[in-house]
Amino acid sequence: MKSKVFKAMEIIENDASIFERKIITKNIADLPDGEILIKVSFSSLNYKDALSSSGNRGVTKNYPHTPGIDAAGIVEESSSDLFNEGDKVIVTGHDLGMNTAGGFGEYIRVPADWVVSLPESLSLRESMIYGTAGFTAAISVHKLIGSGVNPEDGEVLVTGATGGVGSTAISILSKLGYEVIAATGKLEEKEFLQSIGAKDIIDRKELDDASGRAMLKGRWAGVIDTVGGNTLTTAIKSTKYGGSVTCCGNVSSPEFSSSIFPFILRGVSLFGIDSVQCPMKLRKEIWSNLATAWKFDHLDHNVHEVTLDELSDRIDMMLSGKHVGRTIIKHG
Repeated sequence: MKSKVFKAMEIIENDASIFERKIITKNIADLPDGEILIKVSFSSLNYKDALSSSGNRGVTKNYPHTPGIDAAGIVEESSSDLFNEGDKVIVTGHDLGMNTAGGFGEYIRVPADWVVSLPESLSLRESMIYGTAGFTAAISVHKLIGSGVNPEDGEVLVTGATGGVGSTAISILSKLGYEVIAATGKLEEKEFLQSIGAKDIIDRKELDDASGRAMLKGRWAGVIDTVGGNTLTTAIKSTKYGGSVTCCGNVSSPEFSSSIFPFILRGVSLFGIDSVQCPMKLRKEIWSNLATAWKFDHLDHNVHEVTLDELSDRIDMMLSGKHVGRTIIKHG
């Protein structure tokens, strides 16, 4: 096994300090230490992967590097009592694909406490259609429900609606009976958003308030924000009394501005969502929900399945803002 070779996408910094993507052959002996060696069946493309693939040192410190923050496959070697050879497993979050060789390779080796057993009612392929994006969306829904936001309380706003997190959040919320309003800059995707459960679609420009007012008319019972910046500010200012807002992304901006008034006059709650260091107990609960009660019928809708050789074009689409839906990578 030590001498076995496999294909991987490697991000290489050339002599001109330009980052290049190459499909190379690697040796399993080159993988980092860990108790679990996994033959990857599927992985998925996330925005963080696109950043790592373009040489963003805020995501990945050292190159050459194999990105891929998600992977699902079959255990090939285990020195842990937690998993056996042949087990079907999922790995998302932790350091996978950031500074540890990730799912854009046909093999990964990771610590046992990064690994989750695949739920019985979920396939390896389906788990990567969810990926970190779907997992993050599900944590966001979990937070809204836990904070007391119920379907009868009114409209729930989802921003960045055509992205992986946004579209999955819409699908889960709609399945659970919530009235979902989708905000997007891609109004041409209205039909897609309605097909996955959005009741109405609004232009993201409507969430760019520049009035300077501390609060706006309360509309949202809950908000799942995936973009940050002034969109998050506007959403907070327009959340109803007792409502909750989750935030998990910064594609618009990592900064936002808010007075304390929505929080102390309307009792609005703001929850930060992190999928990287999510505790294992919650991680297992979320994957169980995604496999059962929260699994929606159109999971395979608008999914683009590519090979490792075809992946670079999808990365470019994501970096240019033209990516819609989910991209998964089939290995082997």
